[in-house]
Amino acid sequence: MKILLDCVPCFLRQMLDAARMVSEDQAIHAKVLREMLQWAGSIDLLQPAPVIGQLIHRQLRQILGVADPYRAAKDRQNHMARAMLPDLQKRLESAADPLNMAMRLAIAGNVIDLGMAASVSEERVRENIEKCLSEPLVGKEYKFSEAAAKAQKILYLTDNAGEIAFDRLLIEQLGPDRVTVAVRGGPVINDATLPDAFAVGLNEITEVIDNGSDAPGTILSDCSSDFRRRFNEADMIIAKGQGNFKTLGEEPGNIYFLFKAKCKLLAEYAQVGFGDHVVINRETSP
Repeated sequence: MKILLDCVPCFLRQMLDAARMVSEDQAIHAKVLREMLQWAGSIDLLQPAPVIGQLIHRQLRQILGVADPYRAAKDRQNHMARAMLPDLQKRLESAADPLNMAMRLAIAGNVIDLGMAASVSEERVRENIEKCLSEPLVGKEYKFSEAAAKAQKILYLTDNAGEIAFDRLLIEQLGPDRVTVAVRGGPVINDATLPDAFAVGLNEITEVIDNGSDAPGTILSDCSSDFRRRFNEADMIIAKGQGNFKTLGEEPGNIYFLFKAKCKLLAEYAQVGFGDHVVINRETSP
């Protein structure tokens, strides 16, 4: 997905959000914005949005002098989401279709996205869980279940911290022995990295790798050779979040995209409604 001019205000907000994550000093916030705006004037706006996001957040980390500006926020999100798991696991035990319910919970968790908002409250997460469990999904969810039943090697591409706890519920239903989880290779926004996977115990149930890239999506040319090999060997890929859809939406293969359409531009690109909860496979879905 190429960047649109309407993406620019969102990038500006992310710059300010990151500055506020590491300092309460408004003078520092203003200084960071000035330096970022001067630097950003040279960016090639013909690149895909996640590529530009990667460049912006690399520069932000350099100016701020902080390796992971969102680390404290990610820790809070992981703690919040993991605390919800026992109750959700009980609900799964009594569900008529545990796999479908776990898939919906994983999609619901995609609301925990600091690329779209400076914070996401526990109340907002709980409301979105109930909404996602009770309303129809966009896409042919039965196709997801059919593909999962046949798959031998599943590669699960995560999106955000906090959300990754809900991914654990789906991975447990899929059968962790045939799932490899891939997180980002470096910090960017609140995207999940290896410490986040460890924080919610994913490494206790399945293999967890990183993709070798700090892009807010999966740019295959920027990923490690090991990740690309696993990507090519998988007979089912589950790609969480808008960033993965932006970067992999035109890629061939048995890729199922699970996300909440939180951006109007992305929703239009995906041909879904703003706010929809989505399970898309390009071969079978809108």
